[in-house]
Amino acid sequence: MKSLAREVRKNRMLFLMIAPMVIYFIIFYYVPMPGVYMAFTCYTYQGGIFGSPFVGLDNFRFLADNLLSMTKTTILYNLVFIGLGTLLEVMMAIMFSEMAAKWFKKTAQSMLFLPYFISYVLLGAFVYNIFNYEYGAMNSLLVSMGFDRYDVYSDVGVWKYIITAFYLWKNVGVGTVIYLAAITSIDEGLYEAARIDGANAWQEIRYITLPCLRPTVITMLMLRLSNILKGQFDLFYQIVGDNGILYSATDILDTYVFRSVTKTFNVGFGTAAGLYQSLFGFVLVLLVNWIIRRIDTDYALF
Repeated sequence: MKSLAREVRKNRMLFLMIAPMVIYFIIFYYVPMPGVYMAFTCYTYQGGIFGSPFVGLDNFRFLADNLLSMTKTTILYNLVFIGLGTLLEVMMAIMFSEMAAKWFKKTAQSMLFLPYFISYVLLGAFVYNIFNYEYGAMNSLLVSMGFDRYDVYSDVGVWKYIITAFYLWKNVGVGTVIYLAAITSIDEGLYEAARIDGANAWQEIRYITLPCLRPTVITMLMLRLSNILKGQFDLFYQIVGDNGILYSATDILDTYVFRSVTKTFNVGFGTAAGLYQSLFGFVLVLLVNWIIRRIDTDYALF
């Protein structure tokens, strides 16, 4: 305790800067943790969290009916989001760092970052106005060119590509900014030394930029893997909605739980699903970190 107090006095401004975030996590993440108990109860508003009837694992048994398929769909979507997203973010960040025209660089960054500020409600309306069978932009264009209308909302197979494309369009800009910031922090002396030795731009990227980005990539990967079962509820629900035809290809754990909870009003079931998602992500982060530590200790988070 004495060493901690000494450290706080020595770096009081740094501790003051992180205090709002610490308080935020305590209030919104640690204080509500006793609510996990609802996963094992048949929650009633009269009884509250600890006064509701205890049902053990009944909520988890109800969840298990479609658990395997929902988990598989959610993980596959998120793996695609993480893999393609990371690849595009790194590529775009490197491309921006190599641009010489500052005005074009700033304009391109702003255009790429802009979709992130569009709400998922507007994104859903945007998608509907593109693919609507009667009045959508795509079908209007097809008809004007002499082709038949294409009912996208009845074609299950195409939606995994549509959802992936719009997710990347909306979120790649944020990751690009993070990786671009990491690139700007790389010591310029490394590039100058490489140029003196006769390295071209591709060699600088391969032997300097990419190795220096590895810690950032690993950190971002770990953060995203921790939420691999959280899905993208807003994305899927706003784009697909209650179209049962598409459930086989677009129904993730979050949308399945949402429909179940809104029909049964079983708060305990929703809490059980959230607990399952959190524990799965926690175990996955520990496993990935263990693998990284076995490969290279310097790049492990802990």
